[in-house]
Amino acid sequence: MKIAMLGAGAWGTALALAFAPRHGITLWTFEADHAAALRTDRENRRFLPGFPLPAGIAVETDIPAALADADLAVIATPMAGLRATAATVARQGGGLPFLWVCKGLEAGSGLLPHQVAAASAPGVTFGALTGPSFAAEVARGLPTAVAIACGNEEFARRMAEELHTPRLRIYVNDDVIGAEVGGAVKNVLAIATGICDGLGLGLNARAALITRGLAEITRFGVALGAERDTFMGLTGMGDLILTCTGDLSRNRQVGLALAAGKALDAITRDLGHVAEGVPTTREVHRRARELGVDMPITAAVAAVLDGRITARDAVDALMTRDTKAE
Repeated sequence: MKIAMLGAGAWGTALALAFAPRHGITLWTFEADHAAALRTDRENRRFLPGFPLPAGIAVETDIPAALADADLAVIATPMAGLRATAATVARQGGGLPFLWVCKGLEAGSGLLPHQVAAASAPGVTFGALTGPSFAAEVARGLPTAVAIACGNEEFARRMAEELHTPRLRIYVNDDVIGAEVGGAVKNVLAIATGICDGLGLGLNARAALITRGLAEITRFGVALGAERDTFMGLTGMGDLILTCTGDLSRNRQVGLALAAGKALDAITRDLGHVAEGVPTTREVHRRARELGVDMPITAAVAAVLDGRITARDAVDALMTRDTKAE
């Protein structure tokens, strides 16, 4: 199978490396200087250093060329790039099916990725490739399990069979809303957990935060039409645990830096990568209020990100809430 990997960040590069032994890969980036460096260095020194690109991975800056003769497109841009990239695939790919790997809610609209894709590429078959996964570990070939969330079961199963590797196990999930909510809101909780750990509040506090965070994710997802059981699986609990506890998590790093008193602008600048939890927090908080869903941890993170309260004040506010049943 020929795959157009649209996005040459850490995750797009890691998936290109994972899929290259079985498939032809064209790795696309819109930046000419980045493409030139990838071709010259045969390594993504900017976003995923230390992993040589096999000779079989081609590099392109022209989307029509990347999509030419492709059997599948994988959109590996940040959430902010999904709408435009999906529209381009629909317009220039001749009905080419695609998957996306970004996680979050679209800034401004609050839409989930599948809603953005449906508006941008009507009539095209698509799905989400999501689950607990750090790009660097996938690139190293460490065991990883993820899921393809899609309403088209036949397409999802075929892609799972085509894309699995001995080290990348892919399941099929028909609850697209649940899978996307889990992938989006876990980034909010990762910021919260980073704050918790950065303030030195201990492992008891971390366990409580993750557990109550899962309850928030579930309430929000069910209100949007997700199935409750989805949040007990890879795209729910699995992704939440990884992102909240693993130091490779960009969103956890944001929380740690906030706890240290650093300004958000400086944190995101120094990070060098997109931390999807920052814009997602604001959208989740807004939509939760519209839906009447109680999400106190998300509200606290939103207040910290907006500079309305300090990280320590947010913890105090959460701990002094009225007693209630679990």
